Amino acid sequence: MILITGGHGQLGTELRQLLDEKKLDYVSTDADQLDITDKEATNTFINDMKPEIIYHCAAYTAVDKAEDEGKELDELINVEGTRNVAEAAKAAGSTLIYISTDYVFDGKKKDGMYQVDDTTNPLSEYGRTKLLGEKAVQEIMDDYYIIRTSWVFGIYGHNFIYTMQNLAKTHDRLTVVNDQFGRPTWTRTLAEFMTFVIEKKAPFGVYHLSNEDSCSWYEFAKEILKDTKVEVAPVTSEEYPQKATRPQYSIMDLSKAKALGFEIPTWQEALASFLELEAKQ
Repeated sequence: MILITGGHGQLGTELRQLLDEKKLDYVSTDADQLDITDKEATNTFINDMKPEIIYHCAAYTAVDKAEDEGKELDELINVEGTRNVAEAAKAAGSTLIYISTDYVFDGKKKDGMYQVDDTTNPLSEYGRTKLLGEKAVQEIMDDYYIIRTSWVFGIYGHNFIYTMQNLAKTHDRLTVVNDQFGRPTWTRTLAEFMTFVIEKKAPFGVYHLSNEDSCSWYEFAKEILKDTKVEVAPVTSEEYPQKATRPQYSIMDLSKAKALGFEIPTWQEALASFLELEAKQ
């Protein structure tokens, strides 16, 4: 049996769709069904179910809110909640898949891409708590996959693409930062890799998974809106201040995932597939 935490979120919903296609049985939970911040309830739920696999998609992802008013909740969900899930998973003999982020890096790397074993140094509260979640999984579990991803977009939730499309309805000109570089990730590609490591019985450990190629947010926005008349203009991060500091360069190396035989589409291909699906909604 498979358990999904955060099953109603952007990634969790995508994962459910994929498991449905594969005709696999699973139990999907959100905070109403399973409050991961409640240690006793989490232990009881997972012990009673004894899932073979737990996809831990539940997370606090309000990056800017985490800097102040959401700080306590951010820590509670991403650190304590993850620790509760990991301890229960260990006791139940489950394999745990934990989703992490490029925000665990400071983005100051000058050459090459971030490797899975590169030094971490988060600049934001969100990055700090996701890294502490990683460490909790590594301390507690033996059978685990930590999958770091970045710039996530999907059909089933709020994301950068929808923000750009909505702004384009009311603006002739949009400004987007052109000095932050990373890899966009389609939730479909990520969900496929999450199931792939299980099916492949891949070695446990840390993986990086995003779509191939990299870009700035400005370049990403240009591609999203290329069939519209909206002008997209580049600005610096200083001209577009945000509460949480983002890593300016967070291009992660994908070679470990590719070495398993997993084929990764480019972000441009993923975006085109996303837009095609969106048009059918």
